[in-house]
Amino acid sequence: MITVDHISKRYGPVEALKDVSISVPRGELFGLIGPDGAGKTTLFRMVVTLLLADSGTITFDGHDVVSDYRHVRRNVGYMPGTFSLYQDLSVRENLEFFASVFQTTVKKNYDLIADIYGMLEPFADRRAGALSGGMKQKLALCCALIHKPLVLVLDEPTTGVDAVSRREFWEMLKKLKAQGITILVSTPYMDEAALCDRIGLLQDGKLLRSGSPQDITANFDRPLYAAICKEPYPLLLALRKLPELDSVFPFGTALHITAKEQLDLPALHKELARQGFSDVELQPIEPGVEDLFMHLMQ
Repeated sequence: MITVDHISKRYGPVEALKDVSISVPRGELFGLIGPDGAGKTTLFRMVVTLLLADSGTITFDGHDVVSDYRHVRRNVGYMPGTFSLYQDLSVRENLEFFASVFQTTVKKNYDLIADIYGMLEPFADRRAGALSGGMKQKLALCCALIHKPLVLVLDEPTTGVDAVSRREFWEMLKKLKAQGITILVSTPYMDEAALCDRIGLLQDGKLLRSGSPQDITANFDRPLYAAICKEPYPLLLALRKLPELDSVFPFGTALHITAKEQLDLPALHKELARQGFSDVELQPIEPGVEDLFMHLMQ
């Protein structure tokens, strides 16, 4: 459905994208994972014909996004990272306006947004600018879907919303995927990677790895351990001085430790106790997407 072939983009001295290639089959939920400034928004703006690449090509449903941009715009639903609807219009007025832009009606495609709009309906006459963050998110998704697009492109849709709204949003994406809509979504949240069919890890404009979350984490090629204690920061500094350890990073309340080979945990416990860390819990763990991302960034 979407093919990105050797795309590069530069803003003056900054190379935002560096020879990026990905493909997204029809009906897939593809996640572009990376921190702020990785190049996610730049790539998505190219897919939806808002930005031109310096080199490379992008095809959308078999059409070049530059020479046949009209086909793309008729068949894509785009939700940018910032709320871009008309804040002085009501929920209902925004939805009716976007339907009219695509020469359709809310009634014609209501079945596609019924579950989402059901949560908005009590606020149908409220101005969009007065909605909560989660409700703005749902309204933007409704407006992106009202013309029944082939592809839905969502740029960091869950940034800045509460945890409950994030869960609700991903449940909505699952239902849309089940209806045959191809979905491209970007996020800085590594835990959302597991909710996608396939993901691409993007950092500093480079595609580090792509594939299913399971395939990606299966490529983690070294032992991984979790360390927990009451004073994690002094422990982190102490562990980073040990030559047998490859990396030590904080992960929530724990520290994740990688080594080039299996560690002798009793010997490590003994060494840490000698340094005054007598309450450390150490155990081997399975890697996640974030562990691989941190490793690849090194």
